Amino acid sequence: MLFILTGDVQTGKSRWLERTLAELAGDGVEARGVVAPGVWRRREPGEPAEGRPLGSGQGDYEKLGIDNVLLPQGERLSFARRRDLARREGAFDPASQSAAARLAWEIPDEAIDRVNAHFEALARRIAAGEGRPGLLVVDELGRLELERGCGLTSAVDLLDRGPTAVCPHAVVVVRAWLRERAEARFAAAWGGCEPLAPDDAARIAIRSAFGLATLIDNEYH
Repeated sequence: MLFILTGDVQTGKSRWLERTLAELAGDGVEARGVVAPGVWRRREPGEPAEGRPLGSGQGDYEKLGIDNVLLPQGERLSFARRRDLARREGAFDPASQSAAARLAWEIPDEAIDRVNAHFEALARRIAAGEGRPGLLVVDELGRLELERGCGLTSAVDLLDRGPTAVCPHAVVVVRAWLRERAEARFAAAWGGCEPLAPDDAARIAIRSAFGLATLIDNEYH
């Protein structure tokens, strides 16, 4: 089964995913792929939020960037920087894929290459049948992948192959407005898709796919 986890900007998709994957790991289900936690800074007392880019803050916190955590090994790398900060710091590359797409985030092509290499290595292990059945995780696919055919192309290629003995189920994170495009791209290979929101019902659906009993956890309510 392919689960498509959707939600608007800063609805807690990655945090929910990290908690769910930790719970699955406790039950012996290994996640393989990438999760993309945000990099946050707490605003000083009285610091105004006005003038911040849309979606850059949540309450008392300001989002500065995005990391990628490569699974299952847990290696963490810096993946994206807010574009206005990248410009200010001299890290903006007008020739990058993210700049060409006019994204709100500056994603160095070197970071994209590193994550693609991870998915290529993962694809080889899956093809060789290495490991017990686990969950393929792609956090996230966006305009680069689903509209422009660039970005995390190796993750897209792996999803295009559909379920395997090593990764019989997968979860891919997309923005709500890209859900239909993701479904059109991957549904045939996976025999359909199940859309999810980052809530307890989604957690139960993923656990059920692996034959795991439902656990009660107030953290999800």
